[in-house]
Amino acid sequence: MAIAYHRQLDEKTAFAVWKIEESAEELVSRLQLKSGELAYIESLNNGKRNLHWLSTRVLLREMLNTNRYINCEVDEHGKPYLVNFPHQISLSHSFDYAAVMISEDKPVGIDIELVKEKIVRIEDKFLCREELLFIDPAHTIEHLYICWCAKEAIYKLQGKRNVSFKDHIRLHAFPYAPEGRFEASLETDQEFKSFDVNYESFHDYMIGYVAGERGYSSNK
Repeated sequence: MAIAYHRQLDEKTAFAVWKIEESAEELVSRLQLKSGELAYIESLNNGKRNLHWLSTRVLLREMLNTNRYINCEVDEHGKPYLVNFPHQISLSHSFDYAAVMISEDKPVGIDIELVKEKIVRIEDKFLCREELLFIDPAHTIEHLYICWCAKEAIYKLQGKRNVSFKDHIRLHAFPYAPEGRFEASLETDQEFKSFDVNYESFHDYMIGYVAGERGYSSNK
């Protein structure tokens, strides 16, 4: 399967979605993996876990449009980064899809989720009272997934552990729509940052993404 969806956000920033239809062997054949990476894949249970890991790397290769080896590592907080390319990246996957976001000049975060009714069981675990009040009762499930994807994308962009979705990431009230943008903030004892969150529905999935902070400018 080729890229199922691609969106160019600006000259240096884009994301894409890959529909996973290949076997693990087919995905491996499209990569240049070293012994440590192959051993890691072997440690994963056969099934979605290794397909997700492999498909994000195949999609990353497609987006970078390179035949070079891609050295993708994770830092002490578990955030992925590229050793031998200048791009900042964010990876996500859910069931049959993988998503990758890259930028040459700003930090990024993306999340893709299959929309399922069970999210209502945990709504008060990731949304504060003020956020719950603006959820549209006619589109509760979809609205909750927008909020989840937004908070997950911000969490991935900032890249540090010990950040609470409910206590530290706050969403400004916004009406439900299948696609849109709204403001959000990350508020901890150490920092305050504002973001424009973008989101859109994709088949039975929801995608949320952020690129830099509000007013962000690169010095490159």
